Amino acid sequence: MPKLSATEPFLHEEAEVQNSTFGSYCEVGKGARVLNSEMGDYSYCEQYSDIANTTIGKFSNIAAFTRIGPTDHPYRNASLHHFLYRSSYYWDDAEDDAAFFEARAARRTVIGHDTWIGHGVIIKPEVTIGDGAIVASGAVVTKDVPPYTIVAGVPSVPMRPRYPDGIAERMQALAWWDWDHARLRAALVDFRALEAEAFLEKYE
Repeated sequence: MPKLSATEPFLHEEAEVQNSTFGSYCEVGKGARVLNSEMGDYSYCEQYSDIANTTIGKFSNIAAFTRIGPTDHPYRNASLHHFLYRSSYYWDDAEDDAAFFEARAARRTVIGHDTWIGHGVIIKPEVTIGDGAIVASGAVVTKDVPPYTIVAGVPSVPMRPRYPDGIAERMQALAWWDWDHARLRAALVDFRALEAEAFLEKYE
């Protein structure tokens, strides 16, 4: 088992990280790729996740074989092949298309705090997953997901709220994900034992 660090992400073998930043206690699974992204405290992705141009909140749980913020091709042109924008791969006298890469990187996907992204999920660019949301395994998410909502399917549709009315708003107001490490440890027994409403009643 990895020993997670407050200062450096734990990178499993074959993980690839480019132009990305990490908060405390983060983990990147075997063979995963994280490109041009930010991962908040305590968040992790499992093996062979592929994450690009994404801002990930704290305590996000990202399962294996997910694809978040998949990059696109210039489909309106005469060709959509790499040679249009990775031109240096093919000709010594041609430069890559920097403007294309800048525009692609600007199409950010946003994953909220305390989210669960299931196995094999695909989340398209410029989609926001709200705090506390759950995306069921195999879903393809093409539209924003409200906080504390469970979605599933291809394309994904809302299945039900995660909590009864009023609980989600109270949980967002509590924002326990901003607690420091010591306070989280002190509340660990209650995180394990109490359902959401009882937890709120104790800590609001």
